Amino acid sequence: MSAECMLETRSLCKRFGGVSATDDVSLCIYAGEVHALIGPNGAGKTTLISQLSGLLRSDSGKIFFSGEDVSRKSAAALAQLGLARSFQITSVFQELTVIENVAIAVQVTLGSSFRFLGNAAKDPAILGPATEVLKRTGLADKSSVLASRISHGERRQLEIAMALATEPKMLLLDEPMAGMGQAESNDMITLLASLKGDKTMLLVEHDMDTVFTLADRISVLVYGRVIATGSPEEIRANREVQQAYLGDD
Repeated sequence: MSAECMLETRSLCKRFGGVSATDDVSLCIYAGEVHALIGPNGAGKTTLISQLSGLLRSDSGKIFFSGEDVSRKSAAALAQLGLARSFQITSVFQELTVIENVAIAVQVTLGSSFRFLGNAAKDPAILGPATEVLKRTGLADKSSVLASRISHGERRQLEIAMALATEPKMLLLDEPMAGMGQAESNDMITLLASLKGDKTMLLVEHDMDTVFTLADRISVLVYGRVIATGSPEEIRANREVQQAYLGDD
């Protein structure tokens, strides 16, 4: 594996019957970068994220994370190694407050016994890190609010906060802006931009303004195959990408 790659795939394939959802996918995600994965609906993006996060076993090919072959590892094992998929790890507990949700994630990371959920935020060793994560994600003023009473956008921010509380090396983000209005999307872009350089991120997102704002590099997936990888400028100027996905505008 290349020393620069935090996450690398080599000829990764997943088939469902006669359909190749991912077909010979080879990628290198550099440490510290935001790498966006774009493509039309049905291109195989979610299948690939599921393969990378251990939720879906590949038919062939290899996955390397921090130099280790993790092709056959489970989602739980990958999370312990520092690979976090936001919606996989972050089931929000609607009946708990925002800080109690984050405290649960901190508690798991510390290896504490899984005590009654509502008590986790009362432990100073857990409360401190949880409070810091809420400050970082812009949710400090929502700390004592029930998760069921915050907005959709704030709930997505809470999911990111819970993922960050596990102290991951890398985040797999599958459409973090889905269902948001413009103001909420702007808040999420600001949050993710604040993590650039600190957390390696693989971002699946349909909003091209978001992609071109955040991404250091972009890979384009069409019919399960990567047709191009490059800087935002290179991808925007690529004729094959324009014809397959972006359009001439």
